[in-house]
Amino acid sequence: MNKFYLTTAIPYVNAAPHVGHALEFVQADAIKRTRVLLGDDVLLLSGSDENALKNVQAAEKAGKKIQEFVDENSKLFEDLAQKLNIKFDVFQKGSNPDHLTSSQKLWELCDKNGDIYKKEYSGLYCVGCEAFYEPEELNENGECFEHPGKKLEEVKETNYFFKLSKYESQIKNLIESDTLKITPQSRKNEVLGFLKQGLKDISISRSNERAKNWGVPVPNDPSQRMYVWFDALNIYQSGIGFGLDENEYNKWWPADVHVIGKGIIKFHAIYWPAFLISAGLKLPKSLFVHGYFTVDGQKMSKTIGNVIDPIYLIDKYGADAIRYYFLSEIPPTGDGDFSESRLKEIYNSNLANGLGNLVARVAKLAEKVNLKIEKKESGFSPEIKEKLEDYKFNEALGLIWEKIGEADKKINQDEPWKLEGKELEDKLQGYASYIIYAANNLAPFMPETSEKILSQFTGEVKSGESLFPRLS
Repeated sequence: MNKFYLTTAIPYVNAAPHVGHALEFVQADAIKRTRVLLGDDVLLLSGSDENALKNVQAAEKAGKKIQEFVDENSKLFEDLAQKLNIKFDVFQKGSNPDHLTSSQKLWELCDKNGDIYKKEYSGLYCVGCEAFYEPEELNENGECFEHPGKKLEEVKETNYFFKLSKYESQIKNLIESDTLKITPQSRKNEVLGFLKQGLKDISISRSNERAKNWGVPVPNDPSQRMYVWFDALNIYQSGIGFGLDENEYNKWWPADVHVIGKGIIKFHAIYWPAFLISAGLKLPKSLFVHGYFTVDGQKMSKTIGNVIDPIYLIDKYGADAIRYYFLSEIPPTGDGDFSESRLKEIYNSNLANGLGNLVARVAKLAEKVNLKIEKKESGFSPEIKEKLEDYKFNEALGLIWEKIGEADKKINQDEPWKLEGKELEDKLQGYASYIIYAANNLAPFMPETSEKILSQFTGEVKSGESLFPRLS
């Protein structure tokens, strides 16, 4: 078996998860299920970024101890995955003592290579991004593009710095040659454009005072904590044993793909490879970069009050309906709009009236004649496999629904309710083949629905409860 190691981004746990997190979890799970069905030995890792200043500030605002606060919110992300029928093989918390040990090992390797030095620094810090910015990187109001309306902190302190500038040409070559492959091409171009501006060394620590004594201690300097991105990126390694269990680490590393949002591409495409090269470690093979949600055409914002709770959606519509909407309606590598009215429309047209109705019609007729279906090997059709390997989830689902439409058309033309005997059985076997095709190919997208259909159409076919009851 080939190994396949993939990760989601490691979300900050300063608040409960929103629909954007659910989208990324579902995309990663679809990739995982695809690789499992193709016969790979797969590990999916996620976790919680717990050492950020924004977590410290949020805990203070909530009047809770930091550890208590991050534990509560981390659990919400694990619960969301479970509700979406997703199993993380590893969920690595940033406050896990093993992670601290592993991150200190990464620091020591970079330091041993002469890439870490100490100096006094002053700069503008965005707590939302957990990043320092140069004035030319900000909008016309002097604000971060990711968090407009929020004033940046002016910070002056002694920090440790990493020699990022040293690796500029090496990283440029890695990306240009697709040694580190970035999907889509537009995001690759974005990173190369950033590299053209030249890389500057970056601060990779903060004072205990500013960090409130929270985070990973810098080795041999109790006055400093690691910059959150230095340790958070290492969750991808610490979760599989880096510095802790070398056999496990060597089995899985390097990552085959990091699934991330577009807002953190610089950290993954530039900082992360530089840290790894400095430490003498292997690089991830690829980045799959998705876009952002808007909600009814507006940017998702706590200020506007349009942040959508994914648990509410799952409880109302079901996990597979949400998975279908995310993977079919939202462009895999672009921005997409979330609208509950559109979700309801898609549910009724494609799921209730489409797939659900087809399965119910055929099962009811098959039950009348005691139709038996021999168990068939599961697997993707070549065209679906090709789409999935390129992360074109929406196009793959489009092909499956074309087959569902073809089956409906054939039934309407054949009028099987007017037939009987061998002629009816032959027609029903044909319709069943369309349904089994759909169920097999739906396995990465809608696992529960796929399993229900295959169970219903293996052996003696029985009618059952509606897969997707129509919503009024």
